[in-house]
Amino acid sequence: MTQRTILFDLDGTISDSAPGILTSVQYAFEQMGLHYPGHSRRLLGPPIKDIMAMLHCPPARVDEAIAHYRVRYRSIGLFENTVYDGIPELLKALVDNDDQLAIATSKPEVFAVQILEYFGLAECFTFIGGATLDSSRAAKADVITHTLAHLDDVDLENVVMVGDRMHDVMGAESHGIETYGVLWGYGDELELSGAGAKALVTHPSDLQQMLLS
Repeated sequence: MTQRTILFDLDGTISDSAPGILTSVQYAFEQMGLHYPGHSRRLLGPPIKDIMAMLHCPPARVDEAIAHYRVRYRSIGLFENTVYDGIPELLKALVDNDDQLAIATSKPEVFAVQILEYFGLAECFTFIGGATLDSSRAAKADVITHTLAHLDDVDLENVVMVGDRMHDVMGAESHGIETYGVLWGYGDELELSGAGAKALVTHPSDLQQMLLS
């Protein structure tokens, strides 16, 4: 029987990274003398370039904003981050079940690796896939393509995605992959159901039971 592969989003699924991301976005706006509209966790999920656009950063200054953002994010914001309760236990149970785990995140891959190593979770994943710093690979569908290409003997009929936003569901669906939507992140029931999530879960222990039943 082909080994099951489970792809995980990172922000809002493995850890709550909102404090570091949003405070670093605010820092970027302040450095450029732009009005910062205020924090909203609903912004999180898309690539940083899209977040800047949603906050009405002038298009010609988005790259500048990202550069300022990364000054603070690399040194401080990266670790203003908390692993959700129950996630380490969930990952261990899936690894013990001989499932192959991988990350597929729109966060730059270099940051995703640092975060998971910092929390001692990197070893749970066969591959940690993410975006490029230059945004040439940023959309979730492209990140999933990249991640799958680094895994051996993957049968798409035996792959599932776990994520908290519609981008996860839609990116996975483009590969014919079903998504379990998690409600402890930045999306909500209406968004995830509307995007076509296979099922919704409210706690990592619920997801563990569902995946191992």
